[in-house]
Amino acid sequence: MDSTAPLSASRRAILGAGATLIAAAPAAAALPKAGSEGEAMRVLERYAGFGDKASGGPGDIACGEWIEGELKALGYACERQPFDVPAYEGEAPTLAIEGSRATLIPQAIVAPTPGITGRLFAPNRGQGEIALIVLPHARWSTAKGEVEKRVKAAAAAGAKAAVIVTTGPTGEALALNTPVDKPLFDIPAAVLAPRDSDSFVEAAFRGATATFAMPGRSFRRPAFNVTATLKRGAGKWLVISTPRSGWFGCAGERGSGLAAWLQLVAWAAKAKLPVNLALVATSGHEYEYAGGEHFIEHMAPKPAETALWTHLGANVAARDWHERGPNLSPLPSADPQRFLLASAPLVDACKAAFAGQPGLEQTYPVDPKQTAGELASIVKAGYDPVMGIFGTHRFHHARTDDLRCVSPALVPPVADAFAQVIRGALTKVA
Repeated sequence: MDSTAPLSASRRAILGAGATLIAAAPAAAALPKAGSEGEAMRVLERYAGFGDKASGGPGDIACGEWIEGELKALGYACERQPFDVPAYEGEAPTLAIEGSRATLIPQAIVAPTPGITGRLFAPNRGQGEIALIVLPHARWSTAKGEVEKRVKAAAAAGAKAAVIVTTGPTGEALALNTPVDKPLFDIPAAVLAPRDSDSFVEAAFRGATATFAMPGRSFRRPAFNVTATLKRGAGKWLVISTPRSGWFGCAGERGSGLAAWLQLVAWAAKAKLPVNLALVATSGHEYEYAGGEHFIEHMAPKPAETALWTHLGANVAARDWHERGPNLSPLPSADPQRFLLASAPLVDACKAAFAGQPGLEQTYPVDPKQTAGELASIVKAGYDPVMGIFGTHRFHHARTDDLRCVSPALVPPVADAFAQVIRGALTKVA
């Protein structure tokens, strides 16, 4: 199946393709299940139906409203936590040379420009006005770090704009996360798909004239976290968190985690756990986890009041793909590039509960230097014990992260395993 092909079968048929996936670990089978494939299918389809989930956009807002309804029906008391985020609207940026023109992804925080015309150049191979920065092969996720370094070096060499080629496993242009408060670069930047880059790479090596334009509007808009509590008069809290926003449709990146999260919080509402429950579904994920940071600072229970924090981040249960040259074919198994980290006392329990789940069967002890996503913010804030998942599936941050990237069979094993570990971890909580 071509990774760029439109959905030719029904959504339900595509989602059901993973029905033969391995079951959860035998140890978890004795406990009541946290969720079902049918429930996962309902959530995945509904989440995908909201369209793009950029923070504060129509899809993100509609998704947040829907989550509120789901949680209220389970008995949770909900409250919105507002904040604001950057946004861009208008024409998509473009890069044009004689004979070729490509549409780009704007790099937030966007610095609009009606047009810059000048020499297209490859850094370290010349100078000019528009730098074409071809990244090495990786599953790119953020503009901080390596991308930031390369763009700033190009600007120091005189570039007035930067076009970033996110070389990765699908040939797609990949949107890159960025801080929420100020631009990383002093020049406008945008992302070019590797599969569209050949003619521009050749043009850059010979210093051809090009025009870069990003004529839309950059502004800020309101967003909100969905927070919820279920108070039981206990002395400690169980926190369960997940992001809901993302650059595009995010079916695998966000949808699979949200589906597992909803199954887990539904289980927790019914289970006789000796803790109060605090939940959050954050917006602002693309802006270096702004919503998660905002929740930790202003609304989360304090570390001393928290018995356990469980986080379901990116690539909780996206499917893997076979590679056949430029074509990708979906597999019923999960993409193993998902990482499970847990505080030391929970590692053995996690290994038992997640046994047989690709990637997750290897539980890593929490290490602040190796932790990513919102889980890094949680650990940095001093929460312990914690456990959580993060990762990058093949279509991570691509426009085509749609229902082809998920299977309902992948979701319940994750929710069931987390429920097993939570129940065991909280048995000693007074």
